[in-house]
Amino acid sequence: MVNSTYGERSRVYLFGTGGTISFVGENRTDFANYSYRGTQLTIQEMLARVPEAEEVADVVAEQVINVGSTEVYPSDWLTLARRINERMSADGAASGAAVTHGTATLEETAYFLNLTVRDRRPVVVTGAMRPPSAMGTDADNNLLDAVRIAAAEQSAGRGALVVLNNEIHSARDVTKTDSYRVETFQSGHMGYLGYSDSDGQVVYYRRPERRHTADSEFDLAGIDELPRVDIAYAYAGADGTVIDALTDAKVGGIVAAGLGSGGSPAPFMAGLQRAIASGVPVVLSTQVGTGRVLQTRRFMEQGYIVADNLHPKKARILLMLGLTRTTDPSELQRMMLEY
Repeated sequence: MVNSTYGERSRVYLFGTGGTISFVGENRTDFANYSYRGTQLTIQEMLARVPEAEEVADVVAEQVINVGSTEVYPSDWLTLARRINERMSADGAASGAAVTHGTATLEETAYFLNLTVRDRRPVVVTGAMRPPSAMGTDADNNLLDAVRIAAAEQSAGRGALVVLNNEIHSARDVTKTDSYRVETFQSGHMGYLGYSDSDGQVVYYRRPERRHTADSEFDLAGIDELPRVDIAYAYAGADGTVIDALTDAKVGGIVAAGLGSGGSPAPFMAGLQRAIASGVPVVLSTQVGTGRVLQTRRFMEQGYIVADNLHPKKARILLMLGLTRTTDPSELQRMMLEY
């Protein structure tokens, strides 16, 4: 196949990890209880449902894990990232990789890959909001779109990508915003990057500016376990109880999901100050969904690292990786502003 989008017969590696896109419900109207029985399709069975994908590229399917997305852990991120790096390194002619994943933690896995896959070729993560056994499933179309995007030459150099509902997002910016709607993945003020559209074309309108993939400084060689970083969620009346417990547990770092522009109740902030005094790096993020946490005079004087506009869960991932290289707050702050 030769056209302006795909070039000459692309090869795409497709990695399965499970999630709604793989579950088989009891009947065609099972939109909520499909995971109860634990029956899942393998990635090979999922690919067999979409023969159109093989018209786009030679697809090499591999099952990494097969679980619901609530059961994806940092150890699985390491396994998946290493496998993608191995495949890409061994096959210089491949166009890219695609990953099927449950939507609950999809944005976290995608951002981890954005920071750790050391290749300009695309890694495209997709999932589904309706299982393949249900009426109106989005599973097959999303899988096809992921292969299309991974095979398209113009996808290179944009970092890890996420596609659902025909919309292509940067892994850094995207987040799940609704528990059941198919248009759940949104990128806030940043907006999505382009479409995998009805005419079969992959169309982009912008590219991410922050460091990623081939330009990343994070190397997984020799890393068997990531440092533990936890998120402390602020709310009216929140105090330092949870933060003190995390500090006593000797966690590697804390991300504070603050109110508004990053501030929180005084007792909560006092707990964060005790953590800093104990040598625990603390990153201030905001739980409001969009907008930056700024390097204000107060935050800088009190030793905080700010997350810029990274969501708390993604600031956590970046801090985990940052701590594999340094505990210097100034260096960790640089990373928050560059990635």
